[in-house]
Amino acid sequence: MTIPSRQQLNELARLIQLLTVNEGVSTTGLPSLSLIRESEVTEPIFRLNEASFCVIVQGEKEMLLGPERFRYGPGSYIVATVDLPVSGQVTQASSATPYLAVKLEFTFSEILEVVQHIRVSSQLHKDTKRAMYVSDISPELMDVVIRLVRLLESNEEDQFMLYPLFKKEILYRVLKGPQGSALEQVAQEGSHTYRIRTVIEYILTHVNQHIRMEELAERAHMSQASFHRHFKAVTAMSPLQFIKQLRLQEARRLLMSQSMDASEAAFQVGYESPSQFSREYSRLFGSPPMVDIKRLKGLE
Repeated sequence: MTIPSRQQLNELARLIQLLTVNEGVSTTGLPSLSLIRESEVTEPIFRLNEASFCVIVQGEKEMLLGPERFRYGPGSYIVATVDLPVSGQVTQASSATPYLAVKLEFTFSEILEVVQHIRVSSQLHKDTKRAMYVSDISPELMDVVIRLVRLLESNEEDQFMLYPLFKKEILYRVLKGPQGSALEQVAQEGSHTYRIRTVIEYILTHVNQHIRMEELAERAHMSQASFHRHFKAVTAMSPLQFIKQLRLQEARRLLMSQSMDASEAAFQVGYESPSQFSREYSRLFGSPPMVDIKRLKGLE
């Protein structure tokens, strides 16, 4: 596959710097489209990464999904086919050459709308694909990304008419790309990934409640052994590890945004033992809850 030209990368970099004022993630007037600029290396940021497409224009970034590490830089893109708890860190950036990226989130129904009109692979029901991957961007895909970002400079009528078309074209070109079957599986009813996606949606809305593994396997219409195997193939984590990371990330958010102690945050996200919560929090974030929060708030 041919790579995007330096001219394409330079044009997209110019647009992002022109359209962003602040550091970090900038939302835009187009739903689900964000522009990202970082002028220095960042600490790891733990968050729920929505199903999305993100193309990197300048600088480098690293993403951790469970034990798996994804590194990507200029001219590459990363796709998450389902919502996943991850940590991400900009690893190369400076004021002279900031990290620049374009992120587009999408929904299951938007994927399905495109998949319905393309040929389905015969392997979809056989090979369970990881729900996150990095790939080199083609000049054709880069071209539509540039047109999409340029749309931010257009009038509301152009945006209303063209944004859905550009978004659909991006999804189409990602689906037709070298690893597009990973995204295609999400929309194919009956595939293992499709069934794991429905379980993830259930987990996200019940994460602070007691969740039985037997119930999750039943929802996936799999035996417990098969469910565990396919869940880990999609997310790089066991169901228990996935739920634990979601709970700890939510607890950290609560501690940062609300006045509560660690025990209260633990109970809010479904932990019954504050001591267990503290141990697992320290293991994920590197220090006990209140020490970590003081550091994040710059109080130490």
